[in-house]
Amino acid sequence: MLDRQERQLLLEVLSLPTAPFAERYVLSYIRSFCLARPGVTIKADASGNLLVRVRKGKRSIRRPVCLTAHLDHPGFIADRGVERGRLKAIWRGGVRAEYFQNAKVRFFENDRWHRGRVCSIKRDRAGRKDAVGSAVVEISGEVPPGSIGMWDLPDAAIRSSRIYSRACDDLAGVAAMLSCIQRLSRSRAVCDAYFLFTRAEEVGFVGALAACRLRTIPRKCFVVAVETSSELINARMGDGPILRVGDRSSVFSPAVTAYCQRVAERLVRRDIAKKGRSNRFCYQRKLMDGGSCEATAYCQLGYDATGMCLALGNYHNMDVRRGKIGSEYVNVHDYADLIDWFVALSRQQKAYNVEDEGLLGRLSGLEEQYRTLLDCTKGQLDD
Repeated sequence: MLDRQERQLLLEVLSLPTAPFAERYVLSYIRSFCLARPGVTIKADASGNLLVRVRKGKRSIRRPVCLTAHLDHPGFIADRGVERGRLKAIWRGGVRAEYFQNAKVRFFENDRWHRGRVCSIKRDRAGRKDAVGSAVVEISGEVPPGSIGMWDLPDAAIRSSRIYSRACDDLAGVAAMLSCIQRLSRSRAVCDAYFLFTRAEEVGFVGALAACRLRTIPRKCFVVAVETSSELINARMGDGPILRVGDRSSVFSPAVTAYCQRVAERLVRRDIAKKGRSNRFCYQRKLMDGGSCEATAYCQLGYDATGMCLALGNYHNMDVRRGKIGSEYVNVHDYADLIDWFVALSRQQKAYNVEDEGLLGRLSGLEEQYRTLLDCTKGQLDD
């Protein structure tokens, strides 16, 4: 489970203001966090994505993992005042128009929130039929252009088995990666792993596309894109983090997916061997086709890639049951197991390769076991 520092880290990250193209507070947090830890290096690419590397030991891994998560969440950017007490704000992200009516919002400026309410919206003619392009907000106080706006929801909290936040998507993925970096940095175990934090995913994973164009991710890496994805009837919260075989747009690299599953199975066997261990590691392998994620971009642009996610409630803050804006939430045990999975992938000394030797062996063994019977019965087919 999570220790006290990991819980604090999670709550801090989930409470940061963010929106597409306005990820500066999350970026600043990551820089400060990584620069304070030994064995961790960090650099930004020309599009503002951050690449972190953690390396311990002299031995290099031929095909290290690169875990990726995006820094943004659907939100507002303050544009200009319309009249006293009213602000025009640009909206970026996928939330249906009916959720905006009279919705409460907050804008962050000078280390404090200014609260307001949406009083009108304008549709985005270039986007989907129900897409919102901007809103007029009744607001208290002066809000400068460029200020980040989010839904006016409570700060992050852990209650019972759930983590609630204005933005689990994808700040929960960011926090899990930072916890992995923290564990690797503290340990003396040999590791070599990369962590990419991307911008502006919510408008079409353009940060990830830029990272591919700029060759930010070393070509030697295999890539695991980390997300949250709407809970499905066959992919439920509490059943473990999910290994995605694909999304709405594509099927991911089968060899990478199989490799991540082998690592997960080793974690399962580890916990079975520790008979007294509570909260045993568990995971799921599912097609999460509720939407598309960055793994599709990485696969299409030449990387060996797959995806992982946490089952998410109230996707993009849309509480379908109540028909209004609500906090997103994920399961705390799923989140803790996701960090364990990241650490295991980062410490693997047997490098990722395209072939699954164990599976190939089982298939060859089956054919060999029944070869004689197959040969002696083939004549029956000629009758």
